[in-house]
Amino acid sequence: MWQVVGHKWAVDLLKRALASGRVAHAYLLTGPPQIGKRSLALNFAQALNCLDEEKPCGQCLACSKIAHGSHPDVQIIEGENGTLKIDQMRALRHEAVLSPLEGRWKVYIIRQMEQATAEAANCLLKTLEEPPSNVILMLTASEAEALLPTIVSRCQVLNLRPLATETVQRSLQERWEVDAERAQLLARLSGGRLGWAVTASQNDAILARREKHLNEMMELLSQGRVERLEYAQQISLNPEAVPELLHLWLSWWRDLLLAASGSSVGITNVDREDTLRIQAQRYSLGQVRDFVEALRASVWRLERNANTRLTLEVLMLSLPTR
Repeated sequence: MWQVVGHKWAVDLLKRALASGRVAHAYLLTGPPQIGKRSLALNFAQALNCLDEEKPCGQCLACSKIAHGSHPDVQIIEGENGTLKIDQMRALRHEAVLSPLEGRWKVYIIRQMEQATAEAANCLLKTLEEPPSNVILMLTASEAEALLPTIVSRCQVLNLRPLATETVQRSLQERWEVDAERAQLLARLSGGRLGWAVTASQNDAILARREKHLNEMMELLSQGRVERLEYAQQISLNPEAVPELLHLWLSWWRDLLLAASGSSVGITNVDREDTLRIQAQRYSLGQVRDFVEALRASVWRLERNANTRLTLEVLMLSLPTR
């Protein structure tokens, strides 16, 4: 059976493709990190190679091997030090023309395709233009716009959307046995990303890091320009951690907009609602709204490879003063 939580429309589409025998040679799964792209791709690989009539059964040898990462015809290709390189795409191109060893289909799951160098992307494009028989390419990316249009045009695009908060909370409680209060908090913080919520439920360091980042932000509100620029310089040294930080700040300032309007419906940081109420009285709606826009602009620039330190310095100068 399909193990994907939510995304029913995407599962139904893939089921119909299997039933009709009209499976596309390439799919592009887009959406925020940890929303379920990898899980859906692996589940589809199981369905393609399942030995049972009810596909995917999750129990046969092929399904078991794929789940444990040991099936010779299913490969996950990830960037090395955050970069997908041309050698990886050349190896794929060389192996793809060979017949499957055990299954009916060879499936290549290429994660975070936006990390590909220009050379790697063009090399993969050659494979997409002349796809070998019995080969399915499953690409994942945060958004289709981050990839070459020529690559996107040769894939069937499935844009996975965030799950409902209630769906995430229920899944945490029923499947992963997380207690109700913790499941509610994680579901709110997840932004509809079940993968993030599950990881956070099993790793206390994630919530501890959130606490640290929020406390640092509170301190910055009462500090001057020098301290803010020093903070920007410090966090820019670890650019891979910056998106998580900015999305956390964005969730906080969105909550401030809700709190300032007197609403508690939809607040993400439910464990700090009292602090939100207090802060909402210290800033005007215009200040909060302007900083939300500054955060969104910073996220957008960084997704397009803007200079991390410069982007953060500009953002710090936009941070309201308490």
